[in-house]
Amino acid sequence: MERAEKIKILQQLIQINSVNGNEQVVANYLQQLFKAHGITSVELILFNGATDRCSIIAEIGERSTDRVLALAGHLDTVAVGDRASWQFDPFGGQLSADSIYGRGAADMKSGLAAMAIAMIEIKESGVKLNGRLRFIGTASEELGARGAVELTQQGRIDDVTAMVVGEPTSGDIVFAHSGQFNYTVTAYGKSAHSSLPDKGINAIYHLNDFINAERTAFTDVPKSKLLGALVHSITVIKGGEQINSIPDQAYLQGNIRPIPEFDTQQVLERLQQIIAKLNQRPQVKLELTVRDRFEAITNDPDSPFVNLVQAARTAAFGTPAQKLIIHGATDASAYAAANDCPMLLLGAGNWHDAHQINESVAVANYLNVLATYENIIRQYL
Repeated sequence: MERAEKIKILQQLIQINSVNGNEQVVANYLQQLFKAHGITSVELILFNGATDRCSIIAEIGERSTDRVLALAGHLDTVAVGDRASWQFDPFGGQLSADSIYGRGAADMKSGLAAMAIAMIEIKESGVKLNGRLRFIGTASEELGARGAVELTQQGRIDDVTAMVVGEPTSGDIVFAHSGQFNYTVTAYGKSAHSSLPDKGINAIYHLNDFINAERTAFTDVPKSKLLGALVHSITVIKGGEQINSIPDQAYLQGNIRPIPEFDTQQVLERLQQIIAKLNQRPQVKLELTVRDRFEAITNDPDSPFVNLVQAARTAAFGTPAQKLIIHGATDASAYAAANDCPMLLLGAGNWHDAHQINESVAVANYLNVLATYENIIRQYL
C-alpha cells in the first residue's frame, strides 16, 4: 500500500464521529476496507443489542493451528470538549507539519488504521502464516470497556495466545498497567423545608461522611513493586434538587486503580467495610453499587513475547522501545478475565495527547508502528 493511502485511511477514520458511540460506521468502513483487499472473514458483532453500535473481528491465516495473535483496539473516542479551543477541526483529520490532527488521532484510530493495514499487507504479501491473525475492534471502550467485556463473555478471546493492544504508546512497550474499579455510593435521607432541617435527614451530610472516610481508607495499602501506589479518587458528586429543600438523596462516583498486591476484591471489601460502619450511625443509609471492576495487567518485561516485540520495534524504528507501565486501564483488563496470555500495549501517538484538545499523531510514528505490527506478525506467526 502506498504511503499516501495509509495516511488517507487514518484521516478517513478520524473524520468519522464515533464519540462514545456510532461505532458501526467505523466498523462498516473497516469491513469494506478489508473486503477490498481480499479479507472476507469479517464479522460485525452488535453491541448490547443496539442497532447502531457494534464491534468487529477480522481474521486471516491457518485455522488448523492453535496459535492466535490478536491485534486489538477500540472504535470509539471520548468527547471533543470545547470546539472553539481546537485549532483544527476535531473531525477533519487534517495533515499539518507532518502530523495528523483530530479526535482519536492518538487514541486510537492511528492504532486501528495501522493494525488493519498491517493485516492487509501481510495478506497481500502471500506469506504463509503458522497460525491465525485476528483483528479486534471494540465498541464502548471509553465507557467501561463494555465491548471488550461482551466479546470476552462470548468466548471470542479464549483461543488467543498473544495480544497487542494499540493504545497510544509512541511505539514503546507498555508491559503492565493498573486495574480499574468504578463505583457509586448513594445516600438516602428525608426531605424537609430548609427552614426546618431537623425535620429531615440531609443525604449530602451522610455522603460527606463517606468522602471523609474514603480519603484515608487506603493509606495502609503497600505499594506495588511494579505499579506503585494504589490510586483512588472521587470524581462525580450530585445531591439535592432545590436550594430551599433538605436533600433526600445524593450520590457520588469514585474511581480506583487496583494493583496486584491489592486487587478488586480487596478494594470491594474495604469499601463495604466503610459503608457498613457508617450505616451503624443513626439515620444513615448508604448504598454501594459497583459499575466496573478490572484487574491489573502484568507481564514479565523480559519474557519471550516482550523480547519478540522489542526486536520487531527495533527493526522498524531503528531504536529499541522503552519498557513502561501506565495507570490507565484498557480493554486488556477485560480480556484478561478470561485469558492469561501475554498482553502488551503498543500503538502510535503519545499517551499524554489522548483525550486532549488538538489531539494528534506524527505521521512518521504512525508508519513506524505499522511496520512494527508487520514485524510482530511475521516473527510470531
